[in-house]
Amino acid sequence: MPPWTLHYGDALNAYEGWPAPSTIISDGAYGVGGFPGDPRTLGGLVDWYRPHVDAWSKNATPATTLWFWNTEVGWATTHPLLAENGWEYVQTVVWDKGIQHIAGNVNGETIRQFPVVTEICVLYRRRLEFATTTGVMTAKEWLRHEWRRTGLPLYEANKACGVKNAATRKYLTQDWLWYFPPAEMMQLLVAYANKHGDLRGRPYFSLDGKRPVTTTEWAALRHPWAHEHAVTNVWSHPPLNGEERYKGNGHRSAPRVHRPGKNATVHLNQKPLAFMRRILTASTRLSDVVWEPFGGLCSASVAAIELGRRPFAAEKYQVFHEHARQRLEEATRNKETGMADCG
Repeated sequence: MPPWTLHYGDALNAYEGWPAPSTIISDGAYGVGGFPGDPRTLGGLVDWYRPHVDAWSKNATPATTLWFWNTEVGWATTHPLLAENGWEYVQTVVWDKGIQHIAGNVNGETIRQFPVVTEICVLYRRRLEFATTTGVMTAKEWLRHEWRRTGLPLYEANKACGVKNAATRKYLTQDWLWYFPPAEMMQLLVAYANKHGDLRGRPYFSLDGKRPVTTTEWAALRHPWAHEHAVTNVWSHPPLNGEERYKGNGHRSAPRVHRPGKNATVHLNQKPLAFMRRILTASTRLSDVVWEPFGGLCSASVAAIELGRRPFAAEKYQVFHEHARQRLEEATRNKETGMADCG
């Protein structure tokens, strides 16, 4: 069995058979007629994404991240749908393609705007919430709520963590200085609360109401992140070309492409492998599950194979599917050859 899954058809018919994703890399409709089935205008974009967002939300874990590729206005149109389904905005990454993207292709007399040389990829995480007897709470609210239930004064949280004031200043505060307690600090808070707190309220800091949360369980609520110094949210890379860019054979790859020549691209949305490697290196770990529901040429899945992740992709258009399968098979051979050479 190959270390990847490529479904031929709509991802909506594949999601239930895939394991829960560590991350989802979405490069679907932009509302520009960029591939068969992509709406020609923004008007149909929300309805196009709605069933997919429903499935992502249903199958995600609390630590699942979403990387959403689109145009600026395509993302802005879809953002409310993501937010109402529990996806919390983290940041916007801008792909700066440089002047090469528009060189020789701008009519200064008619454009009436600055030329566009960007795409964006927006990072989301699941909104972490906890059900309580008094309603649903955010993680920030829940931590303070649980400590209050113990009957212990807030300052004892500092004693529990062995710090001067960091626990109350960072973990139990309700202002903008709050941040997620590291697993080792959470372990200290949980142990102290359940040892010294009011017997009638135990367990404290429980996910199931039966026992306190463990260190492993708490750590699993937060998505991984591997920071790389000097990498910002502006990624400069020229328009994809050369050996990495798949060229067509006269096939009309999108409704807006007319009379494609031999140098026409196979897929208008093909992304640089360097970007997909960067995304996966930052937000996933070895053997993590990666979903690529709108596969196209499956650049994210190729990068996942290279990095030892487990990709699950779907593509319903035959020409794209055939190219994607060939890329995945080649990536697998290269990976196996590299492992053999190392051995």
